[in-house]
Amino acid sequence: MSNRMKNPAEVIPQAYKGIGNLLAAVADGGLPETTTELIAMRVSSLNGCAACLQGHAVRVDEVGLPIEKIVGLAAYRESPFFSEAEKAALALADAVTRLADAEEAVPDELWRQVTKHYDERQTAALILCIATHNLFNRVNVTVREDAEHPFWMR
Repeated sequence: MSNRMKNPAEVIPQAYKGIGNLLAAVADGGLPETTTELIAMRVSSLNGCAACLQGHAVRVDEVGLPIEKIVGLAAYRESPFFSEAEKAALALADAVTRLADAEEAVPDELWRQVTKHYDERQTAALILCIATHNLFNRVNVTVREDAEHPFWMR
């Protein structure tokens, strides 16, 4: 599959800076890097963004994600390898990514689970992390970003 066009974040560099600022804010939010990488991979998987999945796959060793979590990500709810906090974060990622698929997009019970494990700053970082990766996915899937050579890795 070939690219439809250059990535909009490459065409309009200010957009890439803006996304970079969002990611820097997430990194400053007090979440474990492993959690942000799991969220990025889960959201990218749900959205079918091969470029983002590839971009995050190269980071798993760097952030110390064990193979059990990578392999088990699709079945995190039933997997013994995820903490309750990680499961709550991933469930929030599912809910926010699939807003239109449920009568109540982010149910109160899910919110209680998230805020049981994460303070306000971390919860803000979770929301921004999920939203930013959804943004990336939607742009990359639309323009058919090259998974083997995404613009941010050139």
